[in-house]
Amino acid sequence: MEQPRAAARLRRILGHLGGSSVRAVVSFGVAHRTSGKITPANFHPQQFQVAFEKICSEESKPAGLMIIRDVSSVESENIPSEETIARIQDYQEDKELFRYCTLPEILKYVECFTGPNVMAMHTMLINKPPDTGRKTSRHPLHQDLHFFPFRPSNRIVCAWTAMEHIDGNNGCLAVLPGTHKLPLKPHDYPQWEGGVNIFYHGIQNYDQDHARVHLVMEKGDTVFFHPLLIHGSGRNQTQGFRKAISCHFASSDCHYIDVKDTSQEHIEKEAVGIVDKFYGSDSGLDLKDIWMFRGRLVKGKRITL
Repeated sequence: MEQPRAAARLRRILGHLGGSSVRAVVSFGVAHRTSGKITPANFHPQQFQVAFEKICSEESKPAGLMIIRDVSSVESENIPSEETIARIQDYQEDKELFRYCTLPEILKYVECFTGPNVMAMHTMLINKPPDTGRKTSRHPLHQDLHFFPFRPSNRIVCAWTAMEHIDGNNGCLAVLPGTHKLPLKPHDYPQWEGGVNIFYHGIQNYDQDHARVHLVMEKGDTVFFHPLLIHGSGRNQTQGFRKAISCHFASSDCHYIDVKDTSQEHIEKEAVGIVDKFYGSDSGLDLKDIWMFRGRLVKGKRITL
């Protein structure tokens, strides 16, 4: 039953792309590009850039926001804060940044996967820094489902939009097409000499001969991909910061699972530990609680998330 539904969703997406002014890449086993305008009418990266700068300068302090510095700059004190922040997570309380999650140009594709009831579950703006030579700006190959305690996976999709030109020089996405059909694999921190950023878990065992596709993207290009798709990104070898904005969406018909005694149990322990450190107490939360806090209704009805 799932295969015909997936085929129907693909036909809907390709139909959207055929008449769209948005240039998109659909990457969950197949890739498709459209001709026409590059930037959606309502997508203004400069506004997201301004919102990001306000967060960096602490002019804006959205509730629940997590600010993460690159491991190579954790000990740096004398450089501007915008140049120490590698990414911000959980921007759902920032009105300007959250506007990305409600763009019609984004949601018309998202609904092909989630159905009409859409939740924004994981929001992030990535500010990949120039690599210092320690190769810490890399993001190991991983599956996003490793971090998510909700199912089914076919009702989850990521929208990832370039805020500027992105290629192999500044660390574009690398995907392994077709790997969304694989099961969730065990993840852990890679053993990199230069250090590894927080939550940069990687797959420990995968077919290294599997063909890779490097996604060269222009400002406004968007890739939509399945949470089991194996993907990552290389180091930023330029002098500038590489910015992208993203959101993982899920159907509000999804259900939570107990991750105890699964490969996801250790990510729960790490996430709860960070939350406890953030709030300075024993929160008593579990992974489900954390994601329920993050989730925000975008369209339709909130049912179980």
